[in-house]
Amino acid sequence: MEQDIFFMNLAIKEALRARDIGEVPIGAIVVVDGEVISSAYNLRETSQRAIAHAEILAIDKACQQLGTWRLEDATLYVTLEPCPMCAGAIVLSRVKRVVYGASDPKGGCAGTLMNLLEEERFNHQVELTVGIQDSICSSLLSDFFKALREKKKGNKKT
Repeated sequence: MEQDIFFMNLAIKEALRARDIGEVPIGAIVVVDGEVISSAYNLRETSQRAIAHAEILAIDKACQQLGTWRLEDATLYVTLEPCPMCAGAIVLSRVKRVVYGASDPKGGCAGTLMNLLEEERFNHQVELTVGIQDSICSSLLSDFFKALREKKKGNKKT
C-alpha cells in the first residue's frame, strides 16, 4: 500500500504536467521491480491524436525501453480508471497489475462500466487495485473541468 501511494504520487505529478499545458490531467507510470520504466501524461489535445492517452504513451515507452511488447512484470499506475482503448492496450501488452486513483463513471473499463482487465474470456487478466489517492486524482479532474467551464462562460459574456 505504501509503495502504491508513492508511485501514484509520481503519476499525479505527470497529471499535473498535463494540466499545466491545458490537457486533461491524467498521468501514468510503468514500474518494473520497483523501478520507474516510463512515465507519460495525456497529450490528446496537444498532439490532436485520439490515442495520445497517458496509459498508451506510458505503455509504448515502456515497451521501447524494455525492448519487448510483453510487460508481464509491470505495474501501471494511472490517475484515472482506464477507458476501453487503454484497457485493451493493457491486456494486449500483458501488464501484470494496474493501480488507478479515480473511477470514471462515463468511460471506465476497469470496474465501473465494465471490467476488461479481469475479463476471463481474454487470454490475459490483470490484477487490479482501485482508489489509491482517489480524492487527489478526482479533485485534479473536477477542478480542471470546473475551470474549463468557467472559462467558457467568461468567453460567452464578451
